[in-house]
Amino acid sequence: MDAAATQSLIDIVRRAGDAILEVYETDFDVDTKADQSPLTQADLAAHRVIVEGLTALAGDIPLLSEESVPPDFETRRQWRRYWLVDPLDGTKEFINRNGEFTVNIALIDNHRPVFGVVGVPAQNLVYTGDLQQGAACRHDAEGVHDMRGRSMNDDAELIVVASRSHGGERLESYLESLAELFPAVSRTPVGSSLKLCILAEGKADLYPRLGPTSEWDIAAAHAVLQAAGGDVWAVDGSAIEYNRKESFLNPEFFAVADAAYPWRARLPEVV
Repeated sequence: MDAAATQSLIDIVRRAGDAILEVYETDFDVDTKADQSPLTQADLAAHRVIVEGLTALAGDIPLLSEESVPPDFETRRQWRRYWLVDPLDGTKEFINRNGEFTVNIALIDNHRPVFGVVGVPAQNLVYTGDLQQGAACRHDAEGVHDMRGRSMNDDAELIVVASRSHGGERLESYLESLAELFPAVSRTPVGSSLKLCILAEGKADLYPRLGPTSEWDIAAAHAVLQAAGGDVWAVDGSAIEYNRKESFLNPEFFAVADAAYPWRARLPEVV
């Protein structure tokens, strides 16, 4: 992605964030979608900003958003490159007003995210990841900062990020099994796709996701994390790929900050 296109995408994400914050500062209503997930006017306002921006930037590239009506699989399986968008990931965090919600735009090429932009409107923060350039950056009020996931070794404390809104007994049991294998394990609760960006920033090591997510939830942050030297894979060891099937649900997965560490040999089995 060239510098001008990158800046345009950052601007789109920031404008979507501004639209979200306008709603965030009001006494907003919460609706429920068919899958029982929450929906606010902020989701829809951000969606409209992003669709308008991406259409103007690259109208020839198909766009799939959580808040759009998707084409059938027979149509979209023909796509080699497309935009995958979650206008507001972490709607529960938005409703709870804890600031840990994100705006997400990913460019998918041949079933893999190759570029991602993740905005954190409440923190005036944007993350970018460009796999072609091998560059991950944090864009904040002080400027642009290169990011790299922190290195892991057998003697280091394991810092785990986990969901604020999803967890359950399986996750708790898995964290207990990690504590038996690593010298020390600490846990940081974080909402939305921000968890993968925390890994990319070098502030944590592992995110075990033992529960459902959709492809648009993680695609942009997946690109950011990989560009920062991390990785994401399904708990069965297979790669996470996009637009391979009719369902948008991801398999359960691990995300790690240091792709060079032998996680697959080290991590306990998920049951």
